[in-house]
Amino acid sequence: MTRLRFQTFDDPSHREGAARIARLRAALRQQGVDGFVVPRADEHQSEYVAPQSERLAWLTGFTGSAGTAVILAEQAALFVDGRYTLQAPAQVDLAVITPIQMAQTSAEAWIAATLRPGQVLAYDPWLHTPDGVARLERAAAKAGGGIRAVATNPIDAVWTDRPAAPCGPVTAHPSEFAGETSAAKLGRIRAVLTGAGCEALVISDPHNLAWTFNLRGADVAHTPLALGYAVVPVEGRADLFLTSPAIDPVLRETLAPLADLHPRDRFEPRLDGLGAEAARIRLDAATAAVALKLRIEAAGGLAEIGSDPITGMKAVKNPAEIAGARAAHHRDGVAVTRFLAWLAHQGEGLTEIGAVEALEDFRAATGRLRDVSFPTIAGSGPNGAIVHYRVTRETDRRVGRGELFLIDSGGQYADGTTDITRTVALGSPSVAMRDRFTRVLKGHIAIARAVFPAGTTGAQIDSFARNALWQAGLDFDHGTGHGVGAFLSVHEGPQRIAKTGTVALEPGMILSNEPGYYRIDAYGIRLENLILVERRAIPGGERPMLGFETLTLAPFDRSLILPALLDAAEAAWIDAYHARVREALSPDLDAPTRLWLDAATRPIGTAA
Repeated sequence: MTRLRFQTFDDPSHREGAARIARLRAALRQQGVDGFVVPRADEHQSEYVAPQSERLAWLTGFTGSAGTAVILAEQAALFVDGRYTLQAPAQVDLAVITPIQMAQTSAEAWIAATLRPGQVLAYDPWLHTPDGVARLERAAAKAGGGIRAVATNPIDAVWTDRPAAPCGPVTAHPSEFAGETSAAKLGRIRAVLTGAGCEALVISDPHNLAWTFNLRGADVAHTPLALGYAVVPVEGRADLFLTSPAIDPVLRETLAPLADLHPRDRFEPRLDGLGAEAARIRLDAATAAVALKLRIEAAGGLAEIGSDPITGMKAVKNPAEIAGARAAHHRDGVAVTRFLAWLAHQGEGLTEIGAVEALEDFRAATGRLRDVSFPTIAGSGPNGAIVHYRVTRETDRRVGRGELFLIDSGGQYADGTTDITRTVALGSPSVAMRDRFTRVLKGHIAIARAVFPAGTTGAQIDSFARNALWQAGLDFDHGTGHGVGAFLSVHEGPQRIAKTGTVALEPGMILSNEPGYYRIDAYGIRLENLILVERRAIPGGERPMLGFETLTLAPFDRSLILPALLDAAEAAWIDAYHARVREALSPDLDAPTRLWLDAATRPIGTAA
């Protein structure tokens, strides 16, 4: 595994925005359109995209993970969220691109106010969902203009050194980790399609492709995906269309009874065939490009936009996946604990990048690390208050004494995906820091200890994590938890613990538990473990009940805990969790780290 590359705002390759936008505008004039929408997306709406799909970064210089540019003949705007308030203006050429915060003005609102009557805004139908195109159409109509799908992306015509399509190896995901055969999964999928009156499903989400066919790939960073599509008919064999030709013979043999393998360029003709059959075909509203709908309907078929049933199936882990998650978290806990012990002995010279690299080294030392599950967030002092901060060469700062240091990281292992956040004090924390930390910890414990009836949604328990902060007039502006995959995406739906979490939690779902507090320009606090939804037997209870098993194993910083703010049950939970961490990890630690862990996990009421 290669080490993470830390970006720089002054990379010369990102300072050609004016020339590249001028070339794009010339290409747009040749196509007879007045503007173009450039999302940070690939044709699957993936969180991480292959280099050849980084059109937004190539055009504007902006390398963030989310954003949309709208390029008109005389104006250009880049819409980003609050994570990129500093990064976007530093990376783009402000003489030709105006960065705009999406919280203030959406791309659609800007289009409605800026596009002139009669003008035509173009878009690539492979990079937008039907719902996204409908929003663009409404915005253009408000301005008296219109939209048009282009046959080929005009950026590709002017991006002369565009990288080739990914061709990473596609391998079988072992049955010992998958826990269910592809044949059984296809049977479940077909039963749902039959009940919905659909004749076929187009799988457009590579995560769902990987889960269904028990395969893993290497086409994008941080998530083991093989890019491509599949068509699953209610009757007959499935068709699998992969971008990479590097398919392992073992996988070919495994899939031979179930599916026909094709190169990616055979996919569109297969859609034509589906449409010609006048079939009712399910497309995923979240990941299916509008190009799929247009192609099917042009051939005479009916494209039904709805939810991909695989998404819900994948979210509920089977016993093999749960066992893998526990093993991965034990292994990861050893690495993180070794890092925390190392961190406690660092002096004034430690930097954020140095910490990121050290933690990656500890994970790599397990011999099982496939990749980090996302770019590590390592924020010292005020940088910790930036919720999704990613250190760059320009922003890298020393981890100062008396400051808080927040590090949010995870690993990809063949048996599971991890995600953990710890906030530690280097030196003596202030009383205010300890108060805020303890309130966040109380919220974390409230989620970990929650017991709730079957059918409860994430929105119904989200407030448990906030109550202690609310009592002090405080809160945090992100969700409390997201779903996590099984050697797949670290951000997996549909389940989440948040005000918007409308999906009922089910046994076998894995989520994060990560309340936080952020004092702008001062410090950030976030405490994250992964948790597994499990059934709970309540003596005398009258309804089926659920609760959580905590999977993550690593100590919290005792120096930041104010025991007076904890009630007896909360203190008992911390002591029991720390005892579990110590018992589980100690046999796999070297002697110095074991001594450090013994001190770090002493009962709350004892001296450090």
